[in-house]
Amino acid sequence: MRAAVYVGDRRIAIEDRPLPELGPHDALVEVSHCGVCGTDLHLVLEGMGPAGSIGGHEYSGRIAALGRAVRGWALGDAVVGGPGPGCGRCRHCREGRPSLCPGRAALGAGAFQGAFAEYTRSAAASLVRVPEDLRLRTAALCEPLAVALHALTRSGVGPGARALVTGAGPLGLLVIAALRARGVEDVTASEPAPRRLERAGAVGARVLRRPEDLATPPMPFDRVEEPFDVAFECSGSPRAMESALGQLRGGGTLVLVGTGMRRPKLDHNRILLNELVVTGAYNYDADGFEEALALLRSGALPSERLIEPDDVPLEGLLPAMERLAAGELAGKVLIAPGEAA
Repeated sequence: MRAAVYVGDRRIAIEDRPLPELGPHDALVEVSHCGVCGTDLHLVLEGMGPAGSIGGHEYSGRIAALGRAVRGWALGDAVVGGPGPGCGRCRHCREGRPSLCPGRAALGAGAFQGAFAEYTRSAAASLVRVPEDLRLRTAALCEPLAVALHALTRSGVGPGARALVTGAGPLGLLVIAALRARGVEDVTASEPAPRRLERAGAVGARVLRRPEDLATPPMPFDRVEEPFDVAFECSGSPRAMESALGQLRGGGTLVLVGTGMRRPKLDHNRILLNELVVTGAYNYDADGFEEALALLRSGALPSERLIEPDDVPLEGLLPAMERLAAGELAGKVLIAPGEAA
């Protein structure tokens, strides 16, 4: 198979690799589409990934081979790659929060080889069935949409709330669209890149702001004139995290969704005096993939506006990553490994 391999020093090479060997409980999936995630940018553009690795975990495809002990799947079944199962016994699993299970391997850990390739291997138990009437291209949004839905769960947001989303990249756009699909109409987006800000309006943000428009009150007990009930920080920028905290009403909630290596300086006095909640959103709800697929199938999301219009072959992965990091691309970039360069 052909695969896009990270070889170190911000470089990707297209290599011929042998098909992954299957264990008795594994499945081989022929990849239809695989989305480029912010984590992939960290691994390649920031050099966090190990040389020789194949990234990509937001994929859809069809089963091409099955391990001898796999039951309930057939060749040709449409699937998306789902989460590794939790242990089912720990406190987090019992509370319906399997993303915190200490027995679940971290993304990209160990021998993980992802879906920026023509085929990828998965534990059959981790695959999620795609409804017959849902296109595989659209289904590739399932994993990042499950992340966005988990962020909404962590926030407790509901209809009638005022929500701020900082960072209108692919993940921020999904959060905006999910908020609107959940009945939250008063959504403001903050984003420095003009193309992304425009796309935020197209997927449902009612108010569009540039980051400099969000002034933080000078004193921790002061509040902005029209504060938000909840803020979703999707850029991973420390300044955006600090700014989002200053936009909240008393008792408001800041949900950290975007990842980044630089750390913010959050005003603890503002948190204390206004009894703010600061929380993270890591991975998915227990039923997050099924819920995401149902939402994609419902037509309640502007799926075509959430995805960049042109699929990208393996050879275009690195340029697409660089354009995403520069803010030149707004929607989710989908790699189509079977597409010719």
